[in-house]
Amino acid sequence: MSERRLLLVHAHPDDETLTTGGTIARYAAEGAQVHVLTCTLGEEGEVIGDEWAQLRVDASDQLGGFRIGELAAALSHLGAGAPRFLLGAGCFRDSGMAGTRAAANSRAFVNADRDSMTAAMVAVIRELRPHVVVTYDAGGGYGHPDHIQAHTITAAAVEAAGISRYPDCGEPWEVAKLYWTVTEASALESGICRIGNLPDGWRLPEPGELPSVPDTDVTTTIDVRGVLDAKRAALAAHATQVTVATSGAEYMLSNRVVRPMLEEEHFVLARGSLGERDDTGRERDLFAGVAEERR
Repeated sequence: MSERRLLLVHAHPDDETLTTGGTIARYAAEGAQVHVLTCTLGEEGEVIGDEWAQLRVDASDQLGGFRIGELAAALSHLGAGAPRFLLGAGCFRDSGMAGTRAAANSRAFVNADRDSMTAAMVAVIRELRPHVVVTYDAGGGYGHPDHIQAHTITAAAVEAAGISRYPDCGEPWEVAKLYWTVTEASALESGICRIGNLPDGWRLPEPGELPSVPDTDVTTTIDVRGVLDAKRAALAAHATQVTVATSGAEYMLSNRVVRPMLEEEHFVLARGSLGERDDTGRERDLFAGVAEERR
């Protein structure tokens, strides 16, 4: 079988591991060519603990550069290639949440020219020639403006990459399938119900606090049980943003909310055709149905 190629587009360092780390590790371990394209450096992120606290935007504002190293380490644990950034590391700044001062920054990702960004992503797609592309849904998972922007630009670029638009961006390439990364509601609920005693300072999520989609929206489920150690190591590499519990069964972000380490990762097919499905009606492979001759 020829090499399968997968491209994942994420907004900030750590996003790639939080929702798709197991998928990255599984396909990399199976010999697929896996690339992660990150759109910002995550400069506006909060920082866990005191060791790196002075990197925050309201102190030295050096967090973005530091997170490049965290991303590189995480991708190494997952078996993926080196980090790639849209138009180069630091071209676009983390926009923060809507209505904040960060969102008004002229360099913020949300304020960049969409046609220029789309052309840049088209160039990446035509260079890497992925069969499958993964990014966020229209709501950006939990509504972060950078996630929504990544969704918008990726969807436009996947469409444009296969046609003659942007002739200066390489030879056209038709992406076979485009997926949104999501979390299935029942899997999240079951995972939360399995959480036992929490470390001091951690808390359970309030109902509806963690984003999820109805089970009926999910088209594709990837079993990541065999690569959870790699995902845990990648999460731990993002130490300014994530803390993994000693048990390895859960982790928390800077808001102190615990999240279960799920054994499956979930996706919604947004473009292309569903391939082989099991008796639940779901695909179990992102490359299902991709014609052999295209590989």
